[in-house]
Amino acid sequence: MGMSRYLSRNVWVAGWVSFFMDISSEMVYPLVPLFLSSSLGVSKSVIGLIEGVAEAAASLLQLFSGVVADRFGKNKLLMGLGYGISTASRSGLAVASGWGMVLASRLTDRVGKGIRTAPRDAIIAASTPPERWGAAFGFHRTLDQAGAFVGPALALLILTLWAADYRLVFWLSIIPGLLAVTLIVWFIEADGAAPAVRATLSWLPRQCDRRLRGFLLVVGLFSLGNSSNVFLILKAEQVGLGPAWISGVYLAFNGIYALVSTPAGFLADRIGKRKLILGGFGLFAGVYAGFALATEVWQIVGLFLGYGVYMGLTEGVQRAYLATLLPEGQKATGFGLYHMVVGLAILPASLIAGFLWDALGPAAPFWFGAGAAALAAVLLAVLAPR
Repeated sequence: MGMSRYLSRNVWVAGWVSFFMDISSEMVYPLVPLFLSSSLGVSKSVIGLIEGVAEAAASLLQLFSGVVADRFGKNKLLMGLGYGISTASRSGLAVASGWGMVLASRLTDRVGKGIRTAPRDAIIAASTPPERWGAAFGFHRTLDQAGAFVGPALALLILTLWAADYRLVFWLSIIPGLLAVTLIVWFIEADGAAPAVRATLSWLPRQCDRRLRGFLLVVGLFSLGNSSNVFLILKAEQVGLGPAWISGVYLAFNGIYALVSTPAGFLADRIGKRKLILGGFGLFAGVYAGFALATEVWQIVGLFLGYGVYMGLTEGVQRAYLATLLPEGQKATGFGLYHMVVGLAILPASLIAGFLWDALGPAAPFWFGAGAAALAAVLLAVLAPR
C-alpha cells in the first residue's frame, strides 16, 4: 500500500506544515546567539536568559493550549494561530536594535510553538486509525527533521552570498513560515462540531490511569538526563572537532533522524510501540556512555549518527504510544501535558549537566544521562506493562 493511501490528508499536510516551519525556524535559531553577540554586543548570560525564558514560556503553554483545544474543539484554529504567531515573530528579529526586541521576538516565537504543538498532535491522532499511529507520527517527524536539515543549509548559503547579513536571513525565513500557514488554512480539514462546553477546564485527562501516570513519570525522569544538545557539541569540540566539522556532523545527525523516523513508526505499529521505546532508551544509554568515553574524532562522528538513530526510533513513537493511553476528546490535553513535562525538564537537565561538567569533568554529564535512561527503561517496564 502506498504512503498516500496509508496516511490521511491531515497527516500529510501536518507533515509538510512542520517541514516548512522547521525550515523557517532552523534558518533563524542557530544565528540568534551569533546575532546577539556579534551584531548587538550582548553578553553570554543575557543570551542564556533570552533562550531560557522563551523555552519556559513554550513549555507552560503546551498544556493550556491542549486543554482549550479539547474544551472548544478548535484544533485547526489553534494550530493555525500558533504557526502564524511564530511566522510573524521573524520580522521582530529582522528589525531588532537591542536585546529586548530579540527577547520579545523569541518569546513570541515560542508562544506560537506552545499554542500549536498539542492541537497539531491531536489532529494527527484523530485523523489516523490507532493501528497506524506509529506510522503517522513517524512520518511527521521525518518531514519535521527534513526541514531542520534544509533550514541551516539555506541560511549557510545565504550567508555565503551575503556575508554576515543576519537580518536578510531573518526576513527570508518568513517565506517558508507563510507557506506553512497557507497549507493549514487551505488543506487541513476543518474540526467537527464543538463538544459540549464543560463547566470547568480539565487540566488532567479523564481516566488518568496508572499507565499514563507511569509513562509521564518515566518521560520526566528520562528528560532530566537528556540535557541540551549543546553539551554534545561541547564534547565534540573538546575532542578536537572544528566548527566546520561540527556543523557537518550536526547536519548528518538531523539527516539520520529524518531517515529513521518513518520506518521506525511502521516498525512500532508492527512489533509494539513500547518495545521500540525501551530499545530507544537502551540505545540512548549506550550512546551517552560512548560520549563519556570518547577520545577520538571518529568516535564522536559515529556517536552523533547513533544519536540520530535514537531520535528517529523514539520521538514519533513516544507520541504514538501516548495516544493509546489517552481517552477520546482529551488527546490535545494529554499531548500538552506530555510536551510540558518534557519542556520543563530541559532547564534542570541542562543545569545538572553544566554543574557535573564543571565539578567532575566532561564525562560526568554523559554518565548521568546514561544512568537516567537505564533507570527510565526499567521504570517503563514496571509502571507501563504491556
